[in-house]
Amino acid sequence: MQSRWSDEAAAGFVGRYGERWGESLALRTYSSRLLGSEPGLVLHGGGNTSVKGTWQNVLGERIEVLFVKASGADMAAIEPDGYPGLDLSHLLRLRWLAELDDEAMVNELRTHLMIADSPTPSIEALVHALIPGIFVDHTHAGAVLALTNRPDGRSVTREALGSDVIVLDYVTPGFKLALAVAAALDHEPSCKAMVWAHHGIVTWGHSARESYETMIGLVSQAEKHLAALGTPGAGSTGARKGPSVSLPTTTVETARARAAIVAPMVRGMLAGLPEGTDRRYDRVLVLPLTDREVLDFVDTPGAKELALTGPLTTDHLIRTKALPAWLDEPAYDGPEVLRGQLKGLIAAYVEEYRAYLERQAALMPAGMQAFDPLPRVLILPGLGALCAGCDLREATIVRDITAHTLEVKALVGSTGSYLGLPEEELFRMEYRTLQHAKLGAADRPPLRGHVALVTGAAGAIGAGIAQGLLEQGCAVAVTDLPGDPLDSLVADLGSRFGGRVIGVPLDVTDAQSVAQAFAEIAVTWGGIDLVVANAGIAMVASLEEMELEQFRRLERVNVEGTLLVLAESGRHFKQQGTGGDIVLVSTKNVFAPGAKFGAYSSTKAAAHQLARIASLELADSDVRVNMVAPDAVFGHGARRSGLWAEVGPDRMRARGLDEEGLEAYYRSRNLLKVAVTAEHVANAVLFFATRQTPTTGATIPVDGGLPDSTPR
Repeated sequence: MQSRWSDEAAAGFVGRYGERWGESLALRTYSSRLLGSEPGLVLHGGGNTSVKGTWQNVLGERIEVLFVKASGADMAAIEPDGYPGLDLSHLLRLRWLAELDDEAMVNELRTHLMIADSPTPSIEALVHALIPGIFVDHTHAGAVLALTNRPDGRSVTREALGSDVIVLDYVTPGFKLALAVAAALDHEPSCKAMVWAHHGIVTWGHSARESYETMIGLVSQAEKHLAALGTPGAGSTGARKGPSVSLPTTTVETARARAAIVAPMVRGMLAGLPEGTDRRYDRVLVLPLTDREVLDFVDTPGAKELALTGPLTTDHLIRTKALPAWLDEPAYDGPEVLRGQLKGLIAAYVEEYRAYLERQAALMPAGMQAFDPLPRVLILPGLGALCAGCDLREATIVRDITAHTLEVKALVGSTGSYLGLPEEELFRMEYRTLQHAKLGAADRPPLRGHVALVTGAAGAIGAGIAQGLLEQGCAVAVTDLPGDPLDSLVADLGSRFGGRVIGVPLDVTDAQSVAQAFAEIAVTWGGIDLVVANAGIAMVASLEEMELEQFRRLERVNVEGTLLVLAESGRHFKQQGTGGDIVLVSTKNVFAPGAKFGAYSSTKAAAHQLARIASLELADSDVRVNMVAPDAVFGHGARRSGLWAEVGPDRMRARGLDEEGLEAYYRSRNLLKVAVTAEHVANAVLFFATRQTPTTGATIPVDGGLPDSTPR
């Protein structure tokens, strides 16, 4: 691991934040982000950093203050206001208490904040107060955990890092750990750092750079020591031996192909059906881990025993639970056998988790609800791991922690034996109120945990639908023919919605392309819940003038494309087993066709009828198929409608209008005298996607009121 400190970058932070927050807190923010951006050190809100400084109160007095990272804050993106300030002198006095439970400790922290509405400080605030350095850094460095989490961890760690680094056996984080740290520092006041077994490493210094570079230096020493033991350290570039020298045989391509089949099955089995609901599943996203390093681990003898040990640090428990589920000898060649294996595996995990709750019931805090008993991580030799979360953020955290955990356990397994914490301590930390507080209040938009596929997404209506779904919490795969329109849409939506949008090239007229797109989405997010069949093309020609090949071109896209998407959707939803929704973007021309629009009107009518038939055939699988029938959507923002680029010139010539006049004409012809927008179409799709009524086989007109096109 190399230092990435830059004096120029540090000066930039001082320039940006120094006037308001002071130089020390600006540099604290800079070095924290350096630490937070290293996955080998911390992941997703893990670790803690602090700086000691002063604060002027309303009386003009200067008070010694500890600015410590807020509980659960992500160091990779932290801002100075993510460091609530605490009265340092009061924190130091707490050391002399004999006991301080979590509730009392939080009260002491919150009642001694400099700003009353600051976020709750870290559980380790008292530890940071007692450490003498001005800047204090704490990480969950993988290389250090690979040294400590073993029966001889204390001696191995001392050998690796030197006698001027204190090594503490595991102590429950919080007040007990603070007392242990203070006692150790009293005994060895000249030490330069401290390691906490099954927890991490702490460094400090008079400057942000000193503390940061001490951290990097010690983690590098740990990596070198692991390399000397026979395996490169966490985060290095060398090949990993894993728990044994046996070579894996599964290729990444094979693993991904298997994940495309298995992930939807698992996703369906992990989707709870809350009691009393109208078939609205509590869906999760499932992110496969199929990279070379994970396959190297899970495919080797001894991996199961290593994997089914406790987490690297108790900080991970609220995300991953104590243990993953492991499936022996998955029957990849027999899907129904494999489905039975997976059901049995999850049922056994649920039974064991409930037994674990019963064994430790005496430790459950009053009023706290147990987590659901389903696994967060499933490991399958020949595939890798499947990581589940209630939305993309949570699933990503589980995936990243799992990858890190397996990497570190492989390091330990190749150089010794892994030692986890006892079950009692794992339970105590999994159900600790302060840990649960890190999860925060759940944001539950209507489509959280849902995945949608939108065909023809690069057009105006498709882009509007995709945006509407994303705004409601959905993960959305926008699909269209490859090229700049699709790429620009992904870039635009990605800038606003991040990883919840992906672009998947898709030709709806090609069965293989359709199947590959569904597989790609399954490998990315575990499956699909909503398919919006929007792809379509148009042409203007009278029946007398129409060339047969032109008609066939529309027929291939509008009819055959719809058929292929409906068929693949049905297969996927049955495989996933949690129902689903299909919404066809139809048209008012199905009910009120226009002259010189015969090819479009007739092929869209055929697509509409296919969707109605699908509603009959898929209802037994709780798949609802509905239609929305818009009229005259000319664009969505800067994205113009491809259909109207084709149709508009003829319509303008026929009526002697320019583009603005044509849009005004279509507004004036409906009863409500409104312009129909892509957002309106998106809202109609959302009505069906959110299952507000038990409806299938229905059509919502989105046309401002056109009596001739009312569905009948």
